[in-house]
Formats: sequence, structure tokens, C-alpha cells
Amino acid sequence: MSAPPELGSLPPGATGVVTVDLGRLGANWRALSKLVAPAECAAVVKANAYGLGADASIPALAAAGCKTFFVATFEEALAARRLAPSAEVLMLDGLLPETEGLLADANITPVLSSLDEVRRLSGEAQSTGHRIRAALHVCSGLNRLGLQTAEVETLLQTPELLASLDLVLVMSHLASADNADDPKNAHQLALFNTLRAHFPALRASLAASDGVMLGPNFHFDMVRPGYALYGGQPSRQHRMPVEPVVTVHARVLQVRDVAAGESVGYSGIWRARQPSRLATIAAGYADGIPRTASRPNIAGGTPEDVTQYGGIAAIGGQRVPMIGRVSMDLVVLDVTALPSDMVQAGTWVELIGPVITLEDAGAAASTIGYEILTRLGRRFHRVYRDGA
Repeated sequence: MSAPPELGSLPPGATGVVTVDLGRLGANWRALSKLVAPAECAAVVKANAYGLGADASIPALAAAGCKTFFVATFEEALAARRLAPSAEVLMLDGLLPETEGLLADANITPVLSSLDEVRRLSGEAQSTGHRIRAALHVCSGLNRLGLQTAEVETLLQTPELLASLDLVLVMSHLASADNADDPKNAHQLALFNTLRAHFPALRASLAASDGVMLGPNFHFDMVRPGYALYGGQPSRQHRMPVEPVVTVHARVLQVRDVAAGESVGYSGIWRARQPSRLATIAAGYADGIPRTASRPNIAGGTPEDVTQYGGIAAIGGQRVPMIGRVSMDLVVLDVTALPSDMVQAGTWVELIGPVITLEDAGAAASTIGYEILTRLGRRFHRVYRDGA
């Protein structure tokens, strides 16, 4: 069975396809850039551009006008530098031991998150006689990475540590920006304003994707969207001016009828309450469907729970539930409610798309769209479009 035209030309053996609209990706960056102006809109492209492919996504964002990219690891930074030679590349994970000299040589800007990191990079700069470019991450309340207030005070008392560094940015990260009503947002904003006042010459950045919608007070000189660039909607209260970038489809391998009382999948956690028609698709947790999308109805959940929680897919624009245990390569759908001629071996099933959004897929699997996006497996065929 040939793929729908919107999926493009696929090899006959493709069991699934991830379609990425690079034109839409660039349009999303431009929309966010317009929203936050005069602040700069950077792009977070860590985790292989949130699973969509850095090799394609970074050049598309650069072509749209993005000049600053954030990554997590050294290897990601090297890739970003290769793909966007003239851009600023900042590495969020900080300064791992023995990387001090490598970063300067590769023109990568580390985001320093502790007093120890500042000391080590400063020592490297003093030993080479050249100032090294860096950014400072201060902790405003998330308590993962970042210089704590006491460390900032120590740093201010030892200005020689910063004298050998070429600091370009002071940043922090919000803990509850997805909920605009959470008072922690205001508390973090106040503390960040206090901490960044010690570095008046530096540009400042606080908001990532969800923080963008908290308003101009949170934008400072730069915002750092990631998830939103790829079409995600992280805010509970506000819709961001972005559109979906990715769709994911998988093929039906087999359709079968089961009698009432028969179980489905490993451990038999789902049992048919009536004669049912089932479709097994070529997708599983190896392809990015979380095992938490498993849907029980005889253990660990009441019938009411089952109607609300568990993975979902769509066929012909109609939602159908994933049932039983998600396994490595296979997921079973209950297609009893669909016309019998709508589903057969080879039928394409939507896992992410116009019917099943990233947020839908995340909530159904008791997780978030970020995890769904970044876990997309590599077995599925990938199609990149320019959006023309």
C-alpha cells in the first residue's frame, strides 16, 4: 500500500516515517523572533535538535536568521560549529575536566555553572595568555546547575578570576514557566534581576520556550526557545505563535479479530471485554513510543482509568487506543470502532500529526511532549521538506 501523498516517496520496506518541515521550523523561529524583539531569539538544538536531526535543523535555522545556538554537550557543540560556522555556539553542560583548552580551540563558548569551573577556565586562560570566551549560569531557584548566590558573592570578591575571561552572557533557567500562575516565576525573576545587576556589562537571558510567554519582563537581551521551535506548546495558559514541524506515521503489519476474554500483549494486562478487531503496528519503545503508553484494563487500572490514560493513534482522522503492553517493536491498536475496510496490512497510522499533537501523545503516555519528541527512534525513514 503506497504512502499518502503528504508523506512523500518512501522505500518499500519503510515501517515508519518521520516527516520534518524545515520551512515551518524557520518560520517558527521568525515568529518567535518577532514576538520577543528587541531581544535576540537564539535556538536550543541539543539532543540532535530535539530528535529531529541537527544536520538539517541547524542550517535551516541559520538560514532563517538565527545567530546563536545552545547545545548541551561538547560533541553537540562541535557539530553545531561545523553546521553554523559563523554563529555563536554555547554549551550548557558547562566545563568538564580536561576540556578547557579544547573549547577555545573549537570556538565554543562554555556556560560556567560553578565556582570550580570559573577557576579552571580562568587558569587555562592565564596559562595561555589569551582571554577565553564564556558565559555565566547563575541559579535563581531551579537548583540543578548554576552558581549559587554565595558563589556569586565569592566571585565578586575575587575579580581576578574573571579578568582573564571574555564573558558574553549571564543566564538562568526557570522552574515553573509552563504555568504562568506559579508564584515561583516572580520569585526567580526578582532573584535573577538581583544577581545579574552584579554584571551590568553582560547580556542577560532567563526565558526558554515556556518563559517566552511570561512577557517582556522575562525576555531580557535574549530568549532561548527549543521545544517551541519544533512546534511544541509548553505553556498551560498561552498558545505560542508556532505551528507543528514534525509528523510521525507507522504501518499496520497485521489485523486480527479476537474473542471476548482474550488477552493482548506481554503479561496480558489488557483483555477484550467484547469481540474486538485489533491492528498491530510496526512501532514500539525502540521507535520512541514510551512504555508508559501501555494500556491495562485488568490490572493497575479501573475501566474509567483506561478510557483516559494510555497511548493513542489515529487512522483516517479518527483516534484509536493503544492497548496492552508497548513492546520493543510492536504496539496493538483497538480498531473495533472503525469500518472494516479502513484498516488493513500496510495502512499508515498517525502517531504524531494533525490529530495526535505532541502534547496529546505526551499526556496519553503520562509524560510530556518534550520526551516524545526527543525519543523518536532512528529506524523510521526520515523525510525533510523545505516547506515551499
